[in-house]
Formats: sequence, structure tokens, C-alpha cells
Amino acid sequence: MLIGEQPGAQEDLAGEPFVGPAGTLLRELLTSAGIPPATLYLTNTVKHFKFQPRGKRRLHTRANASEQAACRPWLAAELLRVRPEIVVALGAMAAQTLFGNAFRLTRERGALRALDARSRALATWHPSAILRMRGTDRDAARAELLSDLKRASEALKN
Repeated sequence: MLIGEQPGAQEDLAGEPFVGPAGTLLRELLTSAGIPPATLYLTNTVKHFKFQPRGKRRLHTRANASEQAACRPWLAAELLRVRPEIVVALGAMAAQTLFGNAFRLTRERGALRALDARSRALATWHPSAILRMRGTDRDAARAELLSDLKRASEALKN
């Protein structure tokens, strides 16, 4: 199971997570990690697209704490229904939803943690964050996301 942060404009229009540029990058890296994207359950922490209108465009804005809290019951229900062995939280918002507000992605990225008796989880970069980075930072974060996806895949085998 992969958990993103919140839908973007393209995801909102399509009604599916990860169909925009971040989804393209994610599918590429999943394939490189040996994980068939079709075998995954994809969702988001926040279920709605929050935006500010800017002319004809809708510019993404981050969901606030109360909006994030309002969506947690849906994510909890998905986790209970799907019962994943491995959960990958993509981005800080998804990671903090799973691990608490003290979690820091830059410090704890890639570490497998127990969620419950059945499930383990790790947090890593969100593909959209990587797309916003430049130069060597972008290359390094991309390599770290790929490494973390491989770690999640290996954890399923053990």
C-alpha cells in the first residue's frame, strides 16, 4: 500500500491518485524497483484537492491540520480493509499521519517500523517533492526513493 499526501489537480479531475507527473515518476521507479504498479493499493492521506484559483488554473495548497484530521478515519478504514503487509508513506504529511507529528522525513526516511502486529511501514520522498527539486538534490532524492521502494519490496519477501 502506498499513501500519498493529497490529490493534485490532475488526480482531482481523474478521481484517481498518482495520475499526474508525480505518478509517472512513481510508476517508473516502482518498475525499476521490481514492483508492478498494478499490484499496489494507492491512496492519499487527505482525500480532497485543496487549491486556490489563479485565473484558469487551480494551484495546490497544503491541507491544514483540521482537514488532515478529518480525513484520518477514511485512511484508517482503508488500512483495515486492505490489511497491507508493507505501507510506504510518500511525503511528510503521510509519514506524520502514520508515525506522529514528531516524525521528520529528512532524519527518519527509509527506516522500517511496525505499524501493528501485521504491518510494517516506511516513509520516503513524495515524487512531487522530487520533481520540484533541482540538480544534485533531485538526483539524490530520486535515488533515495528508489532505494526505499526496493527496501519495501525486499521486506515483503522476508
